[in-house]
Amino acid sequence: MSNAALPLSGKHAVVTGGGRGIGAAIAASLLRQGARLTLLGRSETTLAETASRLEALGRIDYVCADVADADAVTHAFSKAESLGGTIDILINNAGQAVSAPFVKTDAQLWNRMLAVNLNGCFHCTQAVLPGMLRSGWGRIVNVASTAGLTGYGYVSAYCAAKHGVIGLTRALALELATKGITVNAVCPGYTDTDMTQETIANIVSKTARSAAEAQAELSMKNPQKRLVAPEEVANAVAWLCLPQSAAMNGQSITVAGGEVM
Repeated sequence: MSNAALPLSGKHAVVTGGGRGIGAAIAASLLRQGARLTLLGRSETTLAETASRLEALGRIDYVCADVADADAVTHAFSKAESLGGTIDILINNAGQAVSAPFVKTDAQLWNRMLAVNLNGCFHCTQAVLPGMLRSGWGRIVNVASTAGLTGYGYVSAYCAAKHGVIGLTRALALELATKGITVNAVCPGYTDTDMTQETIANIVSKTARSAAEAQAELSMKNPQKRLVAPEEVANAVAWLCLPQSAAMNGQSITVAGGEVM
């Protein structure tokens, strides 16, 4: 099939946190659908390596920014538009999770979780929305978490931020419902990424469990008794971006083996 025949041919997508894990898997999936990609992240080295690895799938560039920094986001998205044109698809994937009991969650940790996980979505969405409104078409997909739909102990700041992402998704979906722009969220459970490996390492450091036992404990939260694969999350995201998915709006789709129903 020629690139022109692919469903996202001619669409420019930006994936934040696109250098690794779920973000890199999403980038690959969108490239296979014909989109041209710009990765956004903090590490130029990581972005360059991922872009090099995926360039055989299609046109891909990258820009550097911390999504928590509004000015840096504005500059990065301006550069992304100069590289690939108007941004048609935004995947708000950049995120960070740090665990702590609530009584040990200080203001710095609280504000950092909101800054990266929630404010980052706000900054990036504001950067792309004017262009989407002008063109009358757009897809915004926020990578939230099952922590945005239910509670988890010891990650209160992260849960609060991800619940905020779900609220933002629903409010913006209604506001843009007649504008040709859809806004949805995907909510992965524990996924086989570096972030989950960091969680496992944290469990090991604070308990007597081995890494295998810690991973098994996290896997037990999924009724399928396994970690989710990044590609499974990416497939859900790519589907929401398709022109044929225009009726999907304001949804929070769990990719977690039945963990949340």
